[in-house]
Amino acid sequence: MQVQHRRRALGLAGASALLGLAALATAPSALADTAWPTRPITFVVPGAAGGTTDTPARFMAQKLGERLGQSIVVDNKPGAGGMLGTGLVARAQPDGYTVLVGNTGSNAINYTAYQKLTYKPEDFIALTDMISFANVLVVPVKSPIKSLKDLVAAAKREPGKLAFSSAGVGQTTHLMGELLRQSAGVDVVHVPYKGSAPATMAIVGGETQFMFDNLTGSLGHIKDGKLRALAVTGATREPELPDVPTMTELGMKDFDKVGWMGFFVPAKTPPDIVKKLTDNLIAVLKDPAVVKRYQELGGRAGGMAPEQFSKIVERDRQDWGDLIRSQKLQLD
Repeated sequence: MQVQHRRRALGLAGASALLGLAALATAPSALADTAWPTRPITFVVPGAAGGTTDTPARFMAQKLGERLGQSIVVDNKPGAGGMLGTGLVARAQPDGYTVLVGNTGSNAINYTAYQKLTYKPEDFIALTDMISFANVLVVPVKSPIKSLKDLVAAAKREPGKLAFSSAGVGQTTHLMGELLRQSAGVDVVHVPYKGSAPATMAIVGGETQFMFDNLTGSLGHIKDGKLRALAVTGATREPELPDVPTMTELGMKDFDKVGWMGFFVPAKTPPDIVKKLTDNLIAVLKDPAVVKRYQELGGRAGGMAPEQFSKIVERDRQDWGDLIRSQKLQLD
């Protein structure tokens, strides 16, 4: 009987030990949630290094890292119209350590432009916008084209000869060119690149003849005299280019749109982490140093409340979707 009691006691002790180990195994994740962040955070940028999405994201990573006391790693995943990097975040661990720096293309346009995506809107929580910017129609400074009228005339004079670069199939830099093709009735060639940086350098180097570049990508080259700005998209002229007319002023419809970049996390990220991350992102975006830097890049700093940003994302998904369907611009 004593042996049986001893065995029973040992069994109960073993079970208790196992339960204790199980509790310890689950404790770190709970503690990590409370103490977030306890290790480096990764910003996944679905574009090339040095490009339109990358430059403001790296500045933001530096400032947010200083505020949180943790390093922020920027991981560039260009290609497939932003689908590669965006899809990776959709499948990432929802723990607040993998953050998507999404954009109009990856998180609005792609849902209509592509029939087959590795992600869907419900895979993400929209946190806040980072920066918004117009597209600017540019040509190399040595180009004989001085205006939108000249560009359209040249395209009609030599069908199929003029080429425009883009940051990738389905990006705003692509769709604006397609919209010009449809609106002006011209035959131009689309040359997609893997990200905004190589696309911008293609137009600077004269590999292509024009581009609807993101203003954040071209502004420096315009000021340096390497590119000539013909027009901007959006409802109003840009403060950094006050003498450059809008496409609407020049009689072109549907060019009143602007692009944006913003922060997203996987859908199942815990609410407390979502709130803490969002609050810190918005605080950094209100920093005068960030506002000034983004203005210098040709953009406007974000910092919307999550609800407002979510509405912007959904509105653009609908608006761009309507445009893609009306112009029959299915991309796959």
